[in-house]
Amino acid sequence: MDRNQGADLPPWSFQGHAVHCLRQGPLEPDAGLDQPALLLVHGFGASTDHWRHNIPVLARRHEVHALDLLGFGRSSKPAELAYGGALWRDQLVAYVRERIGRPTVIAGNSLGGFAALAAGAALGEQAGGVVLLNAAGPFSDEQKPPQGWGAIARQTIGSALLKSPVLQRLLFENLRRPATIRRTLNQVYIDRTNVDEALVEAIRRPSLDPGAFGVFRTVFDIPRGQPLDELFAQLQAPLLLLWGIRDPWINAAGRRASFQRHAPEATTEVVLEAGHCPHDEVPDQVNAALLDWLANLPRHGACQPEHP
Repeated sequence: MDRNQGADLPPWSFQGHAVHCLRQGPLEPDAGLDQPALLLVHGFGASTDHWRHNIPVLARRHEVHALDLLGFGRSSKPAELAYGGALWRDQLVAYVRERIGRPTVIAGNSLGGFAALAAGAALGEQAGGVVLLNAAGPFSDEQKPPQGWGAIARQTIGSALLKSPVLQRLLFENLRRPATIRRTLNQVYIDRTNVDEALVEAIRRPSLDPGAFGVFRTVFDIPRGQPLDELFAQLQAPLLLLWGIRDPWINAAGRRASFQRHAPEATTEVVLEAGHCPHDEVPDQVNAALLDWLANLPRHGACQPEHP
């Protein structure tokens, strides 16, 4: 692929299911392949579109990849899959090994942060680093249930009622209305400048795909997942924590204290006045912090992916 052209990559599949992925960069002629590649992973209900303000900047000096997790965005949404952290971890690991083929920094937001950390731990020395932006996921010593759509819905409606397919369908139809999407985004973006029609449509459009409702139904039963402290203990790569400290969904200030207790000693933290999705809310600040951190990582030689 021409290094000056960013585009969707040729089709790639995982476990026989089509995965939407793209690549851009490096665009600057003096950016060598000793720089780590970068893989961006979206959160629940989002897609590669959520990195719209990051990819063009990061790709100036880095080979940047982004993909849609199975069940989201433009990727397949098969009904028979067991959706959860293990599936998405394995998807990311396979992508790094088969498509990138060299040490890669994996950056993820929210649910994508959990998947990024799990993949980084599983990749061992093949992980060039991990970047967590308001990552989801439990700690071993947490007694409260995980937060997110499932927890909010259970608290509001009740677990028994949520087993009703009719009620699940009504909730799904309401949540994918543009007005509801915009209202939800306004709750988690402190600066609402980037809560625009393009973002609302980027979230709404995949919900119209066949299989989207089936994926939505699984959110109430997604397994808890491996505790973050166990993943931190397994991680061999450098770690960057980027916090939107005013995130109302995950109590970022309190959650930050848990991360500080369990994260590896050589962890870098950047705290930003932003909400749940700092990469899209304050992209200039996130891009600057990420590029500065990337510039100080160990350099790696290039190698070939397992499959083109």
